[in-house]
Formats: sequence, C-alpha cells, structure tokens
Amino acid sequence: MNGERQMRNNTPVQRFFHVPRDGNPVVVPDLGAAMAAMKGGGYIWLNFIDPAREDITPLIEPLGLHPLAIEDCLDDEQIPKIEDYPTNSFVLFNKFHFEAGELFVDEVDLFTGKNFLVMVSHNLHGNGSFLDRLEQIAGLDRENVMKGPDHLLHVILDHIVDQKFETMESIREELDVMEENILYDIRTFRPEDLMGLRRNLLKLRKSITHEREILVKICRKDSPFITEQSIYDFRDIYDHLAKFFEEAEIFREMISSFMEIYLSMTNNRMAMLANRTSRFVRRLTIINTIFMPLTLLAGIGGMSEWSMMTGPSNWKYTYPLFMVLMAVIGIGNYLLLKWYESRDDTTDE
Repeated sequence: MNGERQMRNNTPVQRFFHVPRDGNPVVVPDLGAAMAAMKGGGYIWLNFIDPAREDITPLIEPLGLHPLAIEDCLDDEQIPKIEDYPTNSFVLFNKFHFEAGELFVDEVDLFTGKNFLVMVSHNLHGNGSFLDRLEQIAGLDRENVMKGPDHLLHVILDHIVDQKFETMESIREELDVMEENILYDIRTFRPEDLMGLRRNLLKLRKSITHEREILVKICRKDSPFITEQSIYDFRDIYDHLAKFFEEAEIFREMISSFMEIYLSMTNNRMAMLANRTSRFVRRLTIINTIFMPLTLLAGIGGMSEWSMMTGPSNWKYTYPLFMVLMAVIGIGNYLLLKWYESRDDTTDE
C-alpha cells in the first residue's frame, strides 16, 4: 500500500505482560500465553516495536482490532487522532525528538479495550529505548497501572508528553542562540537555520493541535473504554499540551520577529555601504572638479596663446602670475567644494 513503512534497520521487538487484579505485572513469553492469561482475569499489555504486518494482524480476531486501524499503524502519513470501535479505542500519538536542529516525529499507536492495551511504536530516534523507559515508569507507578488499561494509557501518554517538554526546551535554546547572533554578531547568523527551525515548529504545532483534540474527546467522555475515574488524569495531560501549543505560537512570533530584525539590519548595512560608496564617488568628483579648470589653464599656458595675449617679452611676469592664478583657482575650488560637502553631511545627519 502507499505510505506503508519500509523495512527499517531497527530490530523488531515484542514484549508482553499480564497485569493481574492483585499483584505485580508478569512477563509472558508469547502472544498465545498472553491470551490465555487474559482469560484468567486482569488485563494484558502487548508491546510491538517496528513490527511487520504479519506481527500484528493476528490480533484482529481475538481482540477485535479493526483492519483499518492496523493499516494506520503501518502508515507514516497519519495525523494524531482517536477512533472508537466496538471492542477498543484507537489512539494515534506522536513522539518528538529534537537533535542537531532537526525535529524527528515518531508515531505511537495505542489500542485500549476492556481487558487489554496494545502499543505499536516506531522507536527510530532518540537515545535509549523508549520501551525500556516506559516499562520503568510503569513499574514505579504500579498502583495506577493495576487499575486498568485506561490508567496505563494515561501513564504512556503522560510520558510521551513529558518528552515534548524536552523538545520545547531545545527549540527555546536554539532561538536564544539565534537571537544573540542577530543582535551581537549578525555575520554568524544563518537565515536558512531560522527557516529550518520554522519548518520544525510547524510540524510540532500541527501535531500538538490534533493531540489536543484527542484529549478534548477523552475528557468529554466520548470514549467508552476510558473510565470516568481516569479522566481527571487525562485533564492534566491536556493542560500540558495547551501550554505547549501556546509556546509554539510564541516561538512562531519570535521567528517572524527575528527575520524582520535580520532583514532590517541587512538593509541598514546595505545602506551604509551605499553611503560609503557615495562618499568615495563624491571625493573623486571633488578631485576631478578641482583639476578640470587647472587642466584648461595648463593647456592654454603651455601653448603660444598665453604669450600672444600678454606679449612674448613679458614672460618673466606673466608666467609667475599664471602660476599664482592656477593656485588661487585650485584652492578656491577646493574650499568651495569642501563647504558643499560639509553642508551635505549635515543635511544627511
């Protein structure tokens, strides 16, 4: 099918647990043993990491999972959502990981029913095992985990949302660095980095927007497989997502402001360069204007016209007078043009 996950380098992992009504969760060796344990009471927790289609299709009949939901687990192009089926509720959430200026969005699919919870995750990015950390958290919160699959669902979603906090902090640090570069050393600022961060922020905001809708439906008691006792815990997750959404909006405004500041400062630098070029041209014009009448006089004086005008016998007086005249004209032109230049500088200020 289109969009189905390609074979990954990650090794598929399957871990199954039986959570009895009283007592600690117990590891079961395979899917058959998990189904048998479920009939004895309590509920089962089935975990699949990077599964193939044949790994999860056997769950369709015994647990009543819908084939379309299975297709969603194998599709990269899905958005966060919640869908209710006769035997379970299907929740699709996103897990974030921010590294080296890039936001990675991984999918976590969850099926929660009366006596089971199935998690299909794609742990492609991040340090450490997502499942190992999740099992550790569930072990520390055994009291809630033993209450039922919907409480375990809360533990899982709460952990995913906590990881979003780390992502938001990383993006905030990136923005702080960019702000310092713009204000204090614009030469080290790279607009392409800002645009890359903007794309990441749009992906993050899109995901959080849909995840908020999931929590709204859960808190509105739309899902028959999430009990009223656990809804209060889900409201806390909704509050976190609402906060992250507001921060994403603030970050987006900051990025727009940074780009405006960068463009303004760039325009100022270009204007300064243009003014500097204009001053150089003005100085060359002054020099040229000073020497143009002198060149004219030198051309006249260097030929016979000056002797013809003053008489050849008067050269001892007329040529020194000619040199003095050139000096007076040159100095006069220089002082006049300097005065015009100073007046223009005053007007520019």
